[in-house]
Amino acid sequence: QVHIVESGGGLVQPGGSLRLSCTASGIILSIYNMAWYRQAPGKQRELVATITSRGSRSYADSVKGRFTIARDNAKNTLSLQMNSLKSDDTAVYYCNTSPSSVLPWGQGTQVTVSS
Repeated sequence: QVHIVESGGGLVQPGGSLRLSCTASGIILSIYNMAWYRQAPGKQRELVATITSRGSRSYADSVKGRFTIARDNAKNTLSLQMNSLKSDDTAVYYCNTSPSSVLPWGQGTQVTVSS
């Protein structure tokens, strides 16, 4: 049974940093193209960053230069380093496959950027 758990969120001031982690059981993440998604209140879920099985990365324009996606195949984890956070980054963050999200969604991790 596949189980995804996101962690690392919290409350941070504008300009601050957070590092999110995604761990998986019941599946080997390294064979998939993976992504971080986020959903802000009242908005649709959006794609934030992707990393292919070979390690190629891409980012939404809104986070380019501030966020870094990475994967640790040995630990079967995915991470998202978020720097220079803005209030617009406030959302629940999820990980899943890309371009189609084929895994069961985890509970997500809440990121709140506020002074």
